Amino acid sequence: MLKYKGRVIRVYKERRCLPNGVCADLDIVKHPGAVLIVPFLEKNKIVLLKQFRPVINDYLYELPAGTLNAGESPLACAGREIIEEAGFRARKLILLGAIFPVPGYSTEKIYIYKAQGLRKESAPGDSDEIIERMTVTRQQVKALFKKGRLVDAKTIAAFAFCGWL
Repeated sequence: MLKYKGRVIRVYKERRCLPNGVCADLDIVKHPGAVLIVPFLEKNKIVLLKQFRPVINDYLYELPAGTLNAGESPLACAGREIIEEAGFRARKLILLGAIFPVPGYSTEKIYIYKAQGLRKESAPGDSDEIIERMTVTRQQVKALFKKGRLVDAKTIAAFAFCGWL
């Protein structure tokens, strides 16, 4: 049963049964899915974002990411988001894998792409986002992680896919 319909998500109350026969009523957040892109400028340099997240009222270091639009493929979304958030068009987008960031209550699946062959291209970003772009090395990423300043789970997963952490 639909409990809430938002701009991106819908929340349902559903009865689900486990393989062992135990059933429970769950609150399920249905999400259209998302992408995250690791934009490689060089072998050892990427574009990282410092983005304000109003829900936690703080800035996070993140890789470019975004939600799939209705009917949009993950590949098309990755191509759009890297332009909007990082200011580059990618000649090549390689799917590295996918993650379910919060499978205990959400259907969200995030597809992780590696972007290569970047050339500058800007598009208007979302007006409800505050984003600062920066170029960082692998060593800088590791330092942010070790200092506890890189805490965005999807970004950490993407760096793990790339062997950067």
